[in-house]
Amino acid sequence: MSVNPRAASAVDVEQYGPYLPKNRAGELLKRSDPAFRARITADGSSGHPAEPGRYHLYVAAPCPFSQRSTIVLHLKGLRDVVTVSVADPLRDGRGWAFREGTGHGLDEVNGFAFLSEAYAATDPEYDSHVSVPALWDRQTGRIVCNDYRVLSTDLATAFDKYATNDIDLYPEDLRAEIDELNDFLFTRVHDGPYRCGFARGQEAYEREVRDLFEALDQLEERLGDRHYLFGDRLTESDIRLYVTLARFDTVYVTHFKANLRRIADYPRLRGYFRDLYQLPAFRETTDFDQIKTHYYRTHPWLNPTGIVPAGPTLEDLLGD
Repeated sequence: MSVNPRAASAVDVEQYGPYLPKNRAGELLKRSDPAFRARITADGSSGHPAEPGRYHLYVAAPCPFSQRSTIVLHLKGLRDVVTVSVADPLRDGRGWAFREGTGHGLDEVNGFAFLSEAYAATDPEYDSHVSVPALWDRQTGRIVCNDYRVLSTDLATAFDKYATNDIDLYPEDLRAEIDELNDFLFTRVHDGPYRCGFARGQEAYEREVRDLFEALDQLEERLGDRHYLFGDRLTESDIRLYVTLARFDTVYVTHFKANLRRIADYPRLRGYFRDLYQLPAFRETTDFDQIKTHYYRTHPWLNPTGIVPAGPTLEDLLGD
């Protein structure tokens, strides 16, 4: 069935306010477990079998969780198997929306103007954070997974027989180690800049910034004798670290005050980032303009003017 894609009206912060995760009562929401946590499996044992053309992924380029999934699709050669809609990097109080623009566009599958419509179609009583990435099941007509913790892993493992590239991002013999490192990367590295930026006081901020850079120091040391986090094997852990590194000097150093050091000041991490960026799956899914526009223009309490910094340049990020 064909749909008529609808474009959301222009961003209007004056009318709708800035985006804040709130429920219908207007109460601010804390980070909680994702609401839709079905797993996609190769054999269908979860009730959601991996099938070509069945699933549609809603993402936003600035979102590191979204980029994890789009990198996986690119690396595995699954971009014709799982289709993708990319939301506008700018949002007002109505949340993620679909508008035509460079690097983003309309929802050609369901014709939703706002991602909240997909959540409402899945659960009319849904009253929590409308987040990306979100995986839509065309067969059941609902979101089956918005669990940022496992979605990229399922995409990396369940669709192997449809993949055009033979790469194992979650090898059986390393899974326990990958899971352990991924926990470290989330709590200490990925979430660290946000805890710095949203700290409510000086003491909390200083504690968080120390913890973040201690973790980066450990990763710098780990890369002393290996090309990737697990030696010569590119794994999902590398994808998870990369998406944070791509936003670090670009946004986190300034916007979130995570500024004890830059990634550019870490020789090994900078070289590691540069090497990954050279791979098309990483480079082609990294949109620095959308990343900067989103962060600097959607957190007015951190950046009231909405001015987007001119730098850093790509040369500053990658080095020689």
